[in-house]
Amino acid sequence: MLALVVAEHCYSKKPSLPEGDLARIRSAVVSTEALAPVAAALGVGEAVLLGKGEDASGGREKASILADAFEALIGACYLDGGLDAARAFVLEQLAPAIDEVMERSELGDAKNRLQELAARRGIDGPRYLVSSSGPEHARSFTAQVYLGERLVGRGEGRSKKHAERAAAEQACAALAAGEPALPDRVGRA
Repeated sequence: MLALVVAEHCYSKKPSLPEGDLARIRSAVVSTEALAPVAAALGVGEAVLLGKGEDASGGREKASILADAFEALIGACYLDGGLDAARAFVLEQLAPAIDEVMERSELGDAKNRLQELAARRGIDGPRYLVSSSGPEHARSFTAQVYLGERLVGRGEGRSKKHAERAAAEQACAALAAGEPALPDRVGRA
């Protein structure tokens, strides 16, 4: 339901956008990272029923719980008032965020942009090498991204995904600036 309303809104505002950009806009808006703050602002965390353990561990502020509860509200609107009611609720809460994402000059996350940049340049897609360190409860990840044999970016994060995104961001910025490959630890360049 949510993805349908977002896609419909995007298409109605910018019907000439390429399909890939429309998909990236929808993906950015229909994400835990985008929905959780909206749910928190609505006070959804205080209203959700949680078990004692989840409540004690901060479940009312967990992004995944807030986003899921927000989507449940959309479902309730749909069941109560049909598609028009659900659409009105979604757009009331998310239209500014959707419009903001649509106005960005660069859409998609860095990994997608790097993949597209490599394809446009006729280069094999990015290859990520990820390592981790630290205890299980506080892991830190480091990623290196290669295009062919060239190391083009490094990144760190609290998850493999975040480290890869950080490496892709660095690679996109370096490639856009025309910078050469980074030196890596084993001497390949």
